[in-house]
Amino acid sequence: MPNLQDLRRRVRAVKNMRQITKAMKMVSAARLRRAQERVTAARPYTNKMMQILGNAARRAPEYTDPLLSGHHRETETESILLVVVTADKGLCGGFNTNLTKAAQDFLRKNDHNRVELVMIGRKGFDFFRRRAAAIRREHLNITGSGKVKNEDVIKITGQLIADFMSEDKPVDTIYLLYNEFKSALSQRPVVERLLPIGRIDDGATEPAESGDYLYEQPPSEIYGQLLPKLVENQIYHALLESVASELGARMTAMESASKNATEVIDRLTLNMNRVRQAAITREIIEVVSGAEAQ
Repeated sequence: MPNLQDLRRRVRAVKNMRQITKAMKMVSAARLRRAQERVTAARPYTNKMMQILGNAARRAPEYTDPLLSGHHRETETESILLVVVTADKGLCGGFNTNLTKAAQDFLRKNDHNRVELVMIGRKGFDFFRRRAAAIRREHLNITGSGKVKNEDVIKITGQLIADFMSEDKPVDTIYLLYNEFKSALSQRPVVERLLPIGRIDDGATEPAESGDYLYEQPPSEIYGQLLPKLVENQIYHALLESVASELGARMTAMESASKNATEVIDRLTLNMNRVRQAAITREIIEVVSGAEAQ
């Protein structure tokens, strides 16, 4: 049985740990609210862009672009890029583990194709680097501050479009894997096709609503200029969702850790009281025994 001094030391250590987990939970909760506000604030921009793209697509039905339809290469194996968005930090429950499992499932399903990874986030990069996966590029410390910078999104988008349009090492399809934010308790890994985009007339607005657009430039030219912006917006949205999911997962994990720490403290305190009681009882017995011996 541990002595009283050891138990007191363990209680102090667990209490210090509980203070840290409670502080991390409060910080994550405050950042989560701001992250949710950013996700909500980005939706009007996305909706308006889709309206304009849908309108331009109807006015330029014959417009073709590699970003829309791809390369149409006749090969036995497909060249795929999988962009995996993980966190730069840990202590967020199963956030990173669920993503790496989803990425491994994707690699298994496409083992007949040539798949390379583009890692966003240190945790995923370290995981696949240890397993000698084919990593084309990594982007670290992108979401660690809880914010998404426009210059980072523009850089990532430009590199991915360059990969897709490259003639030396052409990429047939680019997929995006990230955690979709449902709630602080629920985050779901999703895989979306990033490139080629495909047709954009499915989500277009009705003709009566789209009659307000008067283009100075040809609709096809506007269409072509907005396509890279659409890819950029999709990456930006994924990063915002990932940040909110990470903060929600960390808040939940730290709350659970704080509860577990409280249970450990209660259990150690009970053991400490038992040890103290046993020591007092033993001393009383010794005193009584000494008195009787006299």
